[in-house]
Amino acid sequence: MNYLSAHDHDDAFDPDNPMGKPEVPDHVQDAIRTLIAWAGDDPAREGLRDTPKRVGRAWLEYCEGYKEDPAIHLSRIFKEVGGYDEIVLLKDIPFQSHCEHHMAPIIGKAAIAYLPNKKVVGISKLARVLHGFAQRLQIQERLTAEVASCIWDNLEPHGVAVVIEAQHGCMTGRGVKTPGVGMITSRVLGCFLDDHRSRKEVMSLMGY
Repeated sequence: MNYLSAHDHDDAFDPDNPMGKPEVPDHVQDAIRTLIAWAGDDPAREGLRDTPKRVGRAWLEYCEGYKEDPAIHLSRIFKEVGGYDEIVLLKDIPFQSHCEHHMAPIIGKAAIAYLPNKKVVGISKLARVLHGFAQRLQIQERLTAEVASCIWDNLEPHGVAVVIEAQHGCMTGRGVKTPGVGMITSRVLGCFLDDHRSRKEVMSLMGY
């Protein structure tokens, strides 16, 4: 899925843009100026003059996940695991996303575990899968399910467990304005869903 045209991502060298930063189309900058004016400020004043470009580039970075299929990070697998047949867990993985309802920040951490079935990947790949899905407009429930399903479908493990804990700017900075309140979501598949002892073990390792 890609909501931006190739022209919008044109990184060809431009003498007026020696740093090679991505160009922000005029219609995107105009939209940001409209928002600034609607909020009550003057988009033409000195401090805001370059803001439309900065915001446009920032959102390209925030939404880099649309440029890739996160499953690509699980394409290189290892079948020689030295006889290891226990849980593989990566915890306290920091991430940032933006909610699709208010486009407000979601900041949190994730724990990702799987019980291998002859296939393992480098541990950094689990974090890359998380970030690939997080760098899109999201809701936490879907993010949790997408990460779990991606690992389940591509590694075909005995079990997968994903727990995400995050704070949502749409709740902490607006509306009910309750800073410090976190949301926890989980998705378990395979043996972690079907076997109570396996589920208890992985949740204990995650700290829940």
